[in-house]
Amino acid sequence: QVQLVESGGGLVQPGGSLRLSCAVSRTFFRINAMGWYRQAPGKQRELVAILTTGGSTNYTDSVKGRFTISRDNTKNTLYLQMSSLKPEDTAVYYCNVETSGWRGQKYNYWGQGTQVTVSS
Repeated sequence: QVQLVESGGGLVQPGGSLRLSCAVSRTFFRINAMGWYRQAPGKQRELVAILTTGGSTNYTDSVKGRFTISRDNTKNTLYLQMSSLKPEDTAVYYCNVETSGWRGQKYNYWGQGTQVTVSS
């Protein structure tokens, strides 16, 4: 059952830009936050950017000033605009939604990932 679907990845040259999209295919009881993570081969998955329901954002230091996280509620879509891309940004990027159930329990949902490759 796929509930989050990422798209927009691909091959781009250093200094280029890409916009990733995450389409949410279901309605959650409560969304606490949405975010983007990435994982390079042989490395730990890391948080890239997070957006709370209240609209606050946070970014890992390595992408500050280059990446922007946003959402379009009318389209049920989360975005990650990536600019000034560097080879070290190469990774599989995953969309994540943190939710709370009706009893307050928390759950995380993940997309299938989209590959971003930055290379000449």
